[in-house]
Order: sequence, then C-alpha cells, then structure tokens
Amino acid sequence: MQSFLTGVTSYLKGLQLIARHRLWLYFWIPVLLSLVLGVVVLQAAWGVSDDLGGWLISFYPFEWGKTTFEKIATVTGGVSLVAFTLLIFRYIIMAIAAPFMSLLSERLEQKMYPDLPKTSFSLPRMLSDLVRGVRIALRNIVREVVITLFLLILGIILPIISPLVPIMIILVQAYYAGFGNFDYTLERRMGVRESVRFVKDNRTLAIGNGIVFVVLLMTVVGFLFALPLGTAAGAVVTLEKLEGSSEN
Repeated sequence: MQSFLTGVTSYLKGLQLIARHRLWLYFWIPVLLSLVLGVVVLQAAWGVSDDLGGWLISFYPFEWGKTTFEKIATVTGGVSLVAFTLLIFRYIIMAIAAPFMSLLSERLEQKMYPDLPKTSFSLPRMLSDLVRGVRIALRNIVREVVITLFLLILGIILPIISPLVPIMIILVQAYYAGFGNFDYTLERRMGVRESVRFVKDNRTLAIGNGIVFVVLLMTVVGFLFALPLGTAAGAVVTLEKLEGSSEN
C-alpha cells in the first residue's frame, strides 16, 4: 500500500522539479501533441459509439433473456469503447512524444543526481533505444489487449462480476501505463528483460503511478498533462528506487 501511495504522490514531486528547474519545454510540447491527437481519437471514437452496443447485441440469437443481455451489452460496449479509446490514445501519444519524454527523464536525472555520469548522444544508442522501445511497446500492447478482451468477455459470460470489470480494466491499464512511464528512465539503464523484471518487482508502485495517469486521461483537461506529469513522476520514483538500491 505504501508503494502505491508513493506512486500516486510522486506526481506532485515531479511537477515541483519541472517548475524548479524550468523544464517547461519538455512539458508543453507533449501537451500540444496530446491536444491534437486527442481531438482525432475522440472524433473516431464518437463515430463508432452508436454501433458498438448494437453489434454486440447481434451475437445473441435468443429471445429469452434478450432484455438482460441488451443491458449488459450496452454497459460492456461503453466500457469497451472507453477502454480501447484510452489504450489507443495512450500508446500513440507515448510513441509520438517518446523523444521529448526521454529527454525530460534524463534532465530530471541530471538535476536529482548531478554526480552521476551524463549520457552522451550517439546514433547507435538512439537506434538501439528505438528498437528496444518498439519491443517493449509491442509486448505491452499485446498483453494489455488480450487481458482487457478476456475481462470484457468474462463480464458478458458472468453478469454477476460485470460491475467489477471496469475496475479490473482500469487496474490493468494503470499497470501498463506505469510501465511506460517508468521505461523512459529504465531505457538508459536496463535491457528489456531487466526492465520487465523491475516493473514486476515494483508493480504496486507502477499501478500507483499509472492510476493517476489513467484518471487524468479520463478528464476533460487532464489528458493534456497526463504524459509529462506521468513521465516526471515515473522518473522520480524509478530513480529513487534504483539509486536507493545501489546505495544499500
């Protein structure tokens, strides 16, 4: 529980560090990118929203229990739309803004731990980081989609757990959102396997970071600031965890 709360409260510390060290360039660029992408994704989601519930209902061939199934399909359709809209938006914006978020994480590391050796730019390293980032993103999006679909189907098959499905989906999204926020820092220090192991070992910390990120995405204005704030918060807790471990 303490790790979860640390992940949540680290957003304030991340914002304070951005303000103290005047790293606003790395803050406002992803905000503008989020605004443009958000408009595009929301328009696309609005276009399919009316058809999703009807599409699910079409799979039920019986008259018996049809009213109940329609209600479940309507709720499931709404949950599905929100879940996959957030998922698509999150992965696209994280990919587009990745260079700026990596730089934000690196600048925060330099300010928090000025005695650590600075990472110099090199083309091979940039290409290596790009390949590594694609591997992480593909791994995570496949797992997240599979788990989300499983939960949605489970909610249809077992209506008694339907009210719990949105909560479980949010927790799944929070875990992988936290993973993405942590990875902007982990990419400079670990390979794919080591990063996966680190996040698994600190899953409650990742969920704490990711839950704020997901909640911000679901608010009218918060989605604009979710990425830079999530990255800063992720950098803070990841660096504190890594540097704390190295000192022990």
